[in-house]
Amino acid sequence: MTILKHPLIADRLTRLRSKDASSQEFRSILHNIATLMVPEVTASLTTAPCCVQTPIEETDGRLITMPIVLTPILRAGLTLAEGFITAIPDAIVAHIGIRRDDSTLNPEVYYPNPSVDFANSNTIVLDPMLATGGTAIEAIRILKRQGAKQLSFACVIAAPEGLEALHSAHPGLSVIAAAVDRCLDKNGYICPGLGDAGDRSFGTM
Repeated sequence: MTILKHPLIADRLTRLRSKDASSQEFRSILHNIATLMVPEVTASLTTAPCCVQTPIEETDGRLITMPIVLTPILRAGLTLAEGFITAIPDAIVAHIGIRRDDSTLNPEVYYPNPSVDFANSNTIVLDPMLATGGTAIEAIRILKRQGAKQLSFACVIAAPEGLEALHSAHPGLSVIAAAVDRCLDKNGYICPGLGDAGDRSFGTM
């Protein structure tokens, strides 16, 4: 588990939490946070040595050994994915649709992943919020069934309950968050949190 400690992320996260932020502001700030998260989220990617011919001479370099697949969980993960794509424009994007049943808090899959070579890729699952952990757990299960091995999960805010559930279901999974909040309330919302990231991103509150 990695919690990002960076003054720019802390500043943007404070702005993101504000109930007065408009949908446009919310999307813009979330995009900015995502871009700032990329270096840490991708820090462990494997590279291999290579030679490259510059306009002057040949020199040594390094290239990432496997393609990067960004897997945003619809719909809140879309804005987070946009920020990652800004920093990694050659990334493959494989969407997955999972919603949480508000009465049971259980995940419901409504859009499975397209056919992607997950076995030979670095797969980064993106969701702004890790609340109960049910959605993330199910997404990782689906990806593992499709052959994904190099997996990580990136979120902006996590609840302790969600982290515990995710680590219990998928031991060893790399999880990166900008903040870990206090707890979940009785409705499964993160406290203090920032509300529903999907609703706030797309103005459907």
